[in-house]
Amino acid sequence: MKITKDCAVTISLKVTDEKGLLIDDGKKPFSYLQGGYGSIFEKLEEALEGQEAGFATNLTLSVEDAFGAYDDALVQTMPKSEFPPGVKVGGQLQRLDHEGELRYFFVTKIKGPVVMLDGNHPLAGKALRCAVKVLEVRAASAEEIAHQHVHGEHGHHH
Repeated sequence: MKITKDCAVTISLKVTDEKGLLIDDGKKPFSYLQGGYGSIFEKLEEALEGQEAGFATNLTLSVEDAFGAYDDALVQTMPKSEFPPGVKVGGQLQRLDHEGELRYFFVTKIKGPVVMLDGNHPLAGKALRCAVKVLEVRAASAEEIAHQHVHGEHGHHH
């Protein structure tokens, strides 16, 4: 079966940065719904359109095609006195960004009375190299299409 809109596709996806640093070894299969549902990078989805199980390719995603540019405006501080208990460096919390939108921020440092936060994705600003192999292609169920994601072993679990 060829990969087209509303197919459930299972892939292995090894990801490194442009220097070859391993980000994901690709050993855990990932399933997504083909057709612009936002589950995978658009350029990767385009490369897989029309392919079948067994297809493998390598591609490089530019910063813009991956997680976007690093935005210095998403780096914030907050007083430790306002900081929620139990959250540590590496943890996340929700707060408003500079445009008033609610987003997740990573706690990057706690220094004295100040907590440093970063609202960027950890891979923002990085180009990525992807080695992808299509493991399985099948027609998505009506429920998967309605939910806009694949259910089951390598997909979303409710």
